[in-house]
Amino acid sequence: MDRIADLIDVKELLTTVVAFVPKVGAAMLVLVAFWLLYRVSRPGLRAALHKANFHEALIQLMVDNLYRYAIMIVSLVMAADQLGINVGAALAGIGVAGIALGFAAQDSVANVISGIMIFWDKPFIVGDWIRTEGNYGKVVEITLRSTRIRTNRNTYVVIPNKSVIDAVLENYSKHGELRIDVPVGIAYKEDIHMAREVLLEAVRKIPGLMAQPQPDVVVESLGDSSVNLLVRVWIEAAGEMQPKTFVVVEASKLALDAAGIQIPYPHLQLFVDDVEERVIQKVAPLRSLSAGAAT
Repeated sequence: MDRIADLIDVKELLTTVVAFVPKVGAAMLVLVAFWLLYRVSRPGLRAALHKANFHEALIQLMVDNLYRYAIMIVSLVMAADQLGINVGAALAGIGVAGIALGFAAQDSVANVISGIMIFWDKPFIVGDWIRTEGNYGKVVEITLRSTRIRTNRNTYVVIPNKSVIDAVLENYSKHGELRIDVPVGIAYKEDIHMAREVLLEAVRKIPGLMAQPQPDVVVESLGDSSVNLLVRVWIEAAGEMQPKTFVVVEASKLALDAAGIQIPYPHLQLFVDDVEERVIQKVAPLRSLSAGAAT
């Protein structure tokens, strides 16, 4: 014991502890003050973001994650400073590590930023029917990293948010009712007005289509082998687009067949207006050989 007492200066130790206690108290006060600041400011900040029509997921990210961690880091730095710890070197190290981590996870960071933009701009919400990156389906979940959709085949597609932001996106649910355009071709010899009446009568019998706006049939173009019509009908829910399209196609085909209106196959007609005499002379020996072979 005497040897330990000789190694430890009790008086100096007590002096150090007594001098350190106020610093610990100050550090604790800093932590408590910042904790109270977060608890008091959090409801008001969430309410302000809700009033600005921010999405709940984005509010949770900004307030419950980013804001909370920012308050926590600042409070720890200030508490460490109260204890006399040199935080400059630690902050520099954290900064270098953050830069290295940013380069390593730049794709993930890009997806997160794109997710924030989706929540902010709201090009679609959960429940909308969209087409993007060649995928068509209903949005079932939006996260900071990806957008998840369920297709008509009941498959689950996960698309990175960066791809969603960078690609062309078509939202079928944004404005409620939706128009379906079904292409139908008829032969040039057929009467367009008669075909229009036949098609309109057929689609009016299909249940689930809107009466207003009324269905219509328009001439889209004059093709190589057919007059190309568009049968245009309206539906109330975007989720019915593909099923109703199939029904309209089938009803159109059956109605035109019943009315005797031809739906032509693609074909090419070649007209020869004039053949030079020298060409006929060159072909004549070949025709003679062909006739001799036949006999």
